[in-house]
Amino acid sequence: MTSIHNNKAIPREEYPRPQFMRADWLNLNGEWEFAFDDDRIGEREKWYGKDFQSPYPHAITVPFVFQSRLSGIGNPEFHDVVWYRKSFELPEAWSGKRIVLHFGAVDYLAKVWVNGQLAAVHEGGHTPFQTDITDLLVPGSQTVTVRAEDFSRDITLPRGKQYWLENSASIFYTRTTGIWQTVWLEPVDQVHLKRVAMTPDIDRNEIQLHTFVDGLQGGAELELEVMVSFQGEQIACDRYKLLRPEEYRSIHLHDFAEHGLGRLWSPENPNLYDISFRLIGGGHVLDEVISYFGMRKVSIENGRLCLNNRPYYQRLVLDQGYFEEGILTAPSDADLKRDVELAKEMGFNGVRKHQKMEDPRFLYWCDRIGMLVWGEAANAYAYSENYVRQFTREWQEVIQRDYNHPCIVTWVPLNESWGVPNVQIDAKQQQHGLAMYHLTKSLDQTRPVVYNDGWEHMTTDLVTIHDYESRREVLEARYETVESTLNAMPANRSIFVGGAAYAGQPILVTEFGGIAFKASEWEGWGYSGADSEEDYLKRLKDVVDPMYASPVVQGFCYTQLTDVEQEINGLLTYDRQPKAPLEQIRQIITGAGRN
Repeated sequence: MTSIHNNKAIPREEYPRPQFMRADWLNLNGEWEFAFDDDRIGEREKWYGKDFQSPYPHAITVPFVFQSRLSGIGNPEFHDVVWYRKSFELPEAWSGKRIVLHFGAVDYLAKVWVNGQLAAVHEGGHTPFQTDITDLLVPGSQTVTVRAEDFSRDITLPRGKQYWLENSASIFYTRTTGIWQTVWLEPVDQVHLKRVAMTPDIDRNEIQLHTFVDGLQGGAELELEVMVSFQGEQIACDRYKLLRPEEYRSIHLHDFAEHGLGRLWSPENPNLYDISFRLIGGGHVLDEVISYFGMRKVSIENGRLCLNNRPYYQRLVLDQGYFEEGILTAPSDADLKRDVELAKEMGFNGVRKHQKMEDPRFLYWCDRIGMLVWGEAANAYAYSENYVRQFTREWQEVIQRDYNHPCIVTWVPLNESWGVPNVQIDAKQQQHGLAMYHLTKSLDQTRPVVYNDGWEHMTTDLVTIHDYESRREVLEARYETVESTLNAMPANRSIFVGGAAYAGQPILVTEFGGIAFKASEWEGWGYSGADSEEDYLKRLKDVVDPMYASPVVQGFCYTQLTDVEQEINGLLTYDRQPKAPLEQIRQIITGAGRN
């Protein structure tokens, strides 16, 4: 799937926030003026000012970063300060409305001016922010200016797989600097819905709503009308007064059949309910938002990992979410959808998004198509107190952004001790990991939380292990019993640290495989190697079969979905071509091909 026509990139045009949709919006993607500011003089010279008439020397296609080919620039060098500028006009129909400017993600520190006036400052490279620009508007054309600052060499920065050296190597990839998700505008009333958190309760057949309203004044008569439907059939309708900016409400669903299983969400049956919210004041509709939810439950019962109160074996694939032409930004929405479809065609029922807080459009397709997702943070590589401040805030923002997606079934704040490299012996780093675990639980009690994916756990809901052993007989022996599993120490790392011990949690092998197979002109490496398609399938079977043979392991995550830059250990090439017939891969991944 490509997004290039006549050598020009086609900007991303789909609605960027699929779980909170309004009818009116304006996409600001496309061509912007662009400038590098290596001497850091832009603020001093007021490049954002109304009187600054000099053109920026470059053009860039937003939302693609300058390092990517789809941006129209394709420069991988270090340029940590960049500027964007774009002029636009608002629709006449928006007159009298509050105008909100949205950014899906800007890496890493963003300052935004509208018509020369500072409108917003946001720190964090992977989460959205918005600002009401109504009071900064002028007659006629408007101008938005963005200064984005990255910190490419700072290894305490929450960065994920972005490398701090100029050329990607090892397990690290090309950096992203600046705007890399959609920029857009929407009109709202003075009083409007800010957000809604939806929590399904399948045991009570209820959807619990936590609504947040902006602009609500004391004494105002305000009501919220909620309508729920399933495949076009109305299931519930509720209308109630809002007395406070935050309100809670539970709506009972009377449509369940088959002992409550008929319309639950799962990868096999990704059933979704449509829901609409109408905010009514003074006899007028002030705001209308449409969304959706899935009725599903993730739990641990007697040491078994369950989906919808039934034990469920998770077959995950590690997904880095990188694209050859767009780096962290998919060339098109269809590319995101196709990644989900390919993973499902190969027999996986879930993905572990690795070191990336993924575009909400990807999560949307997982909701629609039926794919579990482990939501993982983009980690730093080293520890500092400033890192703790930055990381904690950004992690809270991503939980809030993604809370409503039924596909997300696990939260992973830390991976392989990234950001906490001395967690085995450093009490401060151990406490940080515990703080992240408990902070996550304080914001979301409906999903398991992993303390530190791979090894060196303390308090954790799941025990997860990374193991790139390639020999079938070693894997079979290693995962034969709980004792042999916990004592194996793959990568020479202890499973528990800080005096913590196994307490009966479900055990999953959440990185393994990584078999390199050169199926294109792309060069690279993997954790083990195959020299033919036949050898590749045999090696894949040799690592997957022991997972199913184990009486201990309750799920796995195979490394990885695609080749990425210098890695050729994907099931697909970097341009998403299968390295072996999908059906043969599916037979192995689902266990149907076991001897």
